[in-house]
Amino acid sequence: MNSTLLKPSLFGFTLKDLRAHLKANGFAQFAADQVYDWIYRKVEFEPLMWSNVAVKLREYLCSEMDLYMPQISWHGLSKDGTRKFLIKMRDGQTVETVAIPAYDRLTLCISSQVGCAIGCTFCHTGTMGLKRHLTPDEIVGQYMTVKKFLRDEMGPDAKITNIVYMGQGEPLHNFENVKTATLIFMENKGIYLGQRKITLSTSGLVPQIEKLNDFPPVNLAISLHAAHDNIRTELMPINKVYDLNRLFKAIKSIHLKAHRSITYEYILIEGLNDRQEDVDALLDLLNVKESKVNIIPFNDYPGSKFKKPSREKIMWFRDQLNDRDLVCTVRTTKGEDILAACGQLKSFVESGKTNDVKLNLWNQEIL
Repeated sequence: MNSTLLKPSLFGFTLKDLRAHLKANGFAQFAADQVYDWIYRKVEFEPLMWSNVAVKLREYLCSEMDLYMPQISWHGLSKDGTRKFLIKMRDGQTVETVAIPAYDRLTLCISSQVGCAIGCTFCHTGTMGLKRHLTPDEIVGQYMTVKKFLRDEMGPDAKITNIVYMGQGEPLHNFENVKTATLIFMENKGIYLGQRKITLSTSGLVPQIEKLNDFPPVNLAISLHAAHDNIRTELMPINKVYDLNRLFKAIKSIHLKAHRSITYEYILIEGLNDRQEDVDALLDLLNVKESKVNIIPFNDYPGSKFKKPSREKIMWFRDQLNDRDLVCTVRTTKGEDILAACGQLKSFVESGKTNDVKLNLWNQEIL
C-alpha cells in the first residue's frame, strides 16, 4: 500500500483477498466477484454505477476504500503505432507505460518502480535513480488506465493481449507488489491474462530469482547483455554484486515447466559486445535447449555514449547463434521517435533532484 494513503486501494486486492475483506466487514463474499466484473471486465471504476451491487456495499467502498485510478498526463503516438503514456500517481510521481502493436497482439510494457536503482549505463531510466516502489494498485492501474483510453479512443477491438514488466524499474526489487499485481492480472474473473501472456524481466537480482518458484509461473526474461563479467559490469553495476557465476547458479534453481525456456535479453552495442568472442562466450554460457536469445539493437537517447551496430552486424550476430542451434531473434525497434523503445524510458516530469541510489541501499533491504 502506498504510505501516503489512509485507506486501502480497491484496485490492489486480489480476488481472494477482496472476498476475505468483504466477509470480515459483514458483506457477502460473492460481492467481490461482482466488483471484479465491474472494474476489470466492464472497465467502470465508479461504484455508484454498479447496478447489481448492494447499495450498502457501494456506500462502504466509497467511504472506506481509496478509488483513485492513475491518470494519463501525456500521451504520444509514434509513426509505427506505438503509444507512450506518462502516468501520474496520486502523489504526483510519474512513470512511462508503452503500448506496442504487432500483427497479432498488443503488448503493454509496464513499470514497476518510479525510477530504478540498478543504474545500467545503457538505460535512460537508470539516470533517474530510484524514487520509490509502485504499489499493486499502481501497477494494475497502468493497465486499466491505458485499457480505458484505448477503448474510448479506438473502440472495443483495441485489446491489450500481453504484458511485459520491462518498463521503468527492476520488478524483482519490488517482488511482493509485483507478485500481487500479477495475480490480479491472471485472475480469470477479472483481467484474465494467461501465464504465457505475461513476461517478467529482471536484471539479475539473485536473492529474488531464488524466490521465483513462489511466483506465478509466467514467462521469464533475464537481462544478460554480456557473456563476459568485465563487459557486463561496465553495462550493469549489479554484476559487481551478482556476477555471471552467481546469476546462473540462481537460474538453475528455477523449476521450468515442460516446454518452457528462459529468454536472455542481449542489448547489442557497437564494438563492445558484438564480436566473435561474445558469440562464443554466449554459446558456452547458455543451455541451448532451455534458452532463447533476444537481441535488442541499442536504442540511442540524449547523452548516451553507446552506438547501435549496423544492420549487417546485427544479422551476422543473430545468424552465428542460430547456426549453432541457439534460438535467437532480433527485437524490432518500436517507438524510437517518441523515446518509447527499450532503454529509452524516463519520466520527464520529475519532482525534485534525481536520487542517486547506490546498490548497497537496496541490497541491504532484500538480503
